[in-house]
Amino acid sequence: MQLSLSMAVVSPVPATTQRMGSTRLLSDVGEVVEEPNPGIVDEPIYVAVTKEVKESKLNLIWAIQNSGGKRICILYVHVPATMIPLLGAKFPVSTLKEQEVRAYQEIERQDMHKIMDEYLCICQRMGARAEKLHIEMDNIEKGILELVSQHGIRKLIMGAASDKCYSRKMMDIRSRKAIYVCDKAPAFCHIQFICKGHLIHTRDRSLGEGNVEGASPLVQQVPNSVRSLRSQSITLGQNRRGNLTSPAQELFRRVRSANDGHGASNLAVSSPDDSGGFSTPRNRMGTDISSDESDRLSRMSPSNLSTCSDGAAEPALTRHLIHEGSENVLDLTLSRLIVEDLHHSSPPSVLDGGMNDTIYDQLEQAMAEAENATRNAYQETMRRGKAEKDAFEAIRRAKASESLYAEELNLRKMAEEELKKEREELENMKNQREKVKEELQLALDQKASLESQIASSELLVKELEQKIISAVDLLQSYKNERDELQVQRDNALREAEELRKKQGDASSTHVAQLFSEFSFSEVKEATSNFNPSLKIGEGGYGSIFKGVLRHTEVAIKMLHANSMQGPLEFQQEVDVLSKLRHPNLITLIGACPESWTLVYEYLPNGSLEDRLACKDNTPPLSWQTRTRIAAELCSALIFLHSSKPHSIVHGDLKPSNILLDANLTSKLSDFGICRILSQYESSSNNTTQVWRTHPKGTFVYIDPEFLASGELTPKSDVYSFGIILLRLLTGRPALGITKEVKYALDTGKLKALLDPLAGDWPFVQAEQLAHLALRCCEMNRKSRPDLYSDVWRILDAMRASSGGTNSFGLSSEGLSQPPSYFICPIFQEVMRDPHVAADGFTYEAEAIRGWLDSGHDTSPMTNCKLAHHNLVPNRGLRSAIQDWLQNH
Repeated sequence: MQLSLSMAVVSPVPATTQRMGSTRLLSDVGEVVEEPNPGIVDEPIYVAVTKEVKESKLNLIWAIQNSGGKRICILYVHVPATMIPLLGAKFPVSTLKEQEVRAYQEIERQDMHKIMDEYLCICQRMGARAEKLHIEMDNIEKGILELVSQHGIRKLIMGAASDKCYSRKMMDIRSRKAIYVCDKAPAFCHIQFICKGHLIHTRDRSLGEGNVEGASPLVQQVPNSVRSLRSQSITLGQNRRGNLTSPAQELFRRVRSANDGHGASNLAVSSPDDSGGFSTPRNRMGTDISSDESDRLSRMSPSNLSTCSDGAAEPALTRHLIHEGSENVLDLTLSRLIVEDLHHSSPPSVLDGGMNDTIYDQLEQAMAEAENATRNAYQETMRRGKAEKDAFEAIRRAKASESLYAEELNLRKMAEEELKKEREELENMKNQREKVKEELQLALDQKASLESQIASSELLVKELEQKIISAVDLLQSYKNERDELQVQRDNALREAEELRKKQGDASSTHVAQLFSEFSFSEVKEATSNFNPSLKIGEGGYGSIFKGVLRHTEVAIKMLHANSMQGPLEFQQEVDVLSKLRHPNLITLIGACPESWTLVYEYLPNGSLEDRLACKDNTPPLSWQTRTRIAAELCSALIFLHSSKPHSIVHGDLKPSNILLDANLTSKLSDFGICRILSQYESSSNNTTQVWRTHPKGTFVYIDPEFLASGELTPKSDVYSFGIILLRLLTGRPALGITKEVKYALDTGKLKALLDPLAGDWPFVQAEQLAHLALRCCEMNRKSRPDLYSDVWRILDAMRASSGGTNSFGLSSEGLSQPPSYFICPIFQEVMRDPHVAADGFTYEAEAIRGWLDSGHDTSPMTNCKLAHHNLVPNRGLRSAIQDWLQNH
């Protein structure tokens, strides 16, 4: 018996099969058409990597090893930072300037290219051709999908999860990004998911080159069945015979079995030409039907099917067809076609007597019900897929919300921490404000108490002023009488001196005694019985006390019982200072012969040694003041060495013997061991004044030739002056100072040796002073410069350039201009009768009396209130002025 089947399945799109380098198209007539596709031959393998090279390195190596020699393309998604670090903190992009954001993003892009270059280096070391591809997006997985869509990526390799999540039991992807890409990627993209160098999951391309999202497995298997049936329909359309697929094939066999009276269990579909019998059952590929299929067919034997007369065989067959067809929509369609074919074609002879229209109607009704059930199942599957898709989307949104919540929580914690810090700072500021308020209240209380004390003190001062005024009036009358007597005595002394000079008296070299003699009781009263609190110094001669003698502040030097100096040194200092007057020599006010005590003017700023050491936290001397002091000391030495008829050598020149007054004017003191040179030694072309004696003084300042030979000359003072000049420059101790300065000059390091406390020395001037000082310190006294012709000209020019005035009585022509202290501050003329006021300044008696008589009670120089209106004659200055006037 022969059974002919006519089947035709129309596919909406031609089926395609992919081969390397071309596309195979299956035509409607069953012919395979090759369409060339050369772009696939050299299509690269894209490998998605992260910025952590260590984590993506194994995935890249796996891709290279399994690339088959193809090119590798490094795929990277750059996510710009939303928080930019700045000054130790992170700030949102929206709060920063555009140029700052662009600069940081440029740095990020440079880092991205460095990372991708590292991946390219890995490919080069493994011998693989490589290139790179990147995109900039806010989301990594969306960036990967964008690149896949833009470049038509067909093969992609990416991570399934982080390396730390890998385990041998890992069977599926775990990364949220990988899951998203797997779900959303186009159907034409073949994706392999790798973790720690192991293949975890593969997502194949769809055969139809499309992807129906959310479709059920029942629908997704339709294209395969369509392609199979289409192939078979083409064959049957040509020769009306061919092999069928299961379950259509089984259905056909079962129908044959039901109509076969012989009960054969293994049936075959034969063509009209095969009339000789049955062949072995085969599938559509030409192979034998499996044993399972044979068993199912055997169960469909005639024993299980009744004849057409009882009306039971066909409904059973129909139910079986419906049951089998419900598993697959396409197989159900095929079954329906077979039944329709059986219904419309000429029935075999076996079915002629049994089948009627009722059975076919029932079969069609069952087929319709099956179709409705299948359609409902399909719709339910679609709804379920959509629900699953919505569930996945809801889960994704929930995870995104969780990440946003975590981020917001972190930001809130940071804000709370900042708020806590600000509250602490505010609390500290409040505490500080309370403390300041308390201190301010305390200060106001103290101010009120001080104001009350000042008010009471002012009342007391007024009472004392009244008493003082009455006492001063009485004292002034006594002073006027004394002044008149002193003037008369001075005039008598002047007349006697003039008489001696006229007569050419040989003793004219001994000038009159131009200082006062004080009794021991006066000295004792002036020092409060030599109170230790009034002691201001200690020397080789004895102790020095500060005191007030005849309303004048004085310095009193008293000889010790065990002093190294004796009456000879006392008499020598009296003789020298009583005859010499110079602004830079200390003024001898008087003496007490009975106690071997000398009374000098008081100089409040102490010695140069104390000022260089900043004793008692006194301010350091500026370089301008030091230059002026050096010039003043040079002027005093020139005055001593040029004294007539005999030169005077100080012999103990050092910073402790140079005193400073209130204006930091230097005055040379301590003439106890000075020598008046009266002996001469002749050299080849000049005459040198020499005094032979045992060396005395301070070792580091003594002339080396004086130590060796015992010959004291003016050049000995030049050596000591050089050491003092080096100390003014450097501020360092005198011992070894010449070697230090010489080494600094030779090595060009003089600037580092200058005393920084003096300020910014003019380097050219400092270097000139250093060379001049080293010349003064030459071991050979003949190599030392002359003070007036060499040293004074340099120092005077430096003093003038630093803003000083010539107050030394020296000029380029010598001692021709009057010293500044000879000039009255009021009249601006050389004083004839100098008097000292309460402010410590000396004025012409007529000028200061007129100032006070006009109602002024303040100093003409300082504008401060005078303590009293008493005037003290300055006899020593008056004698010096008279000597200067006689010489000029």
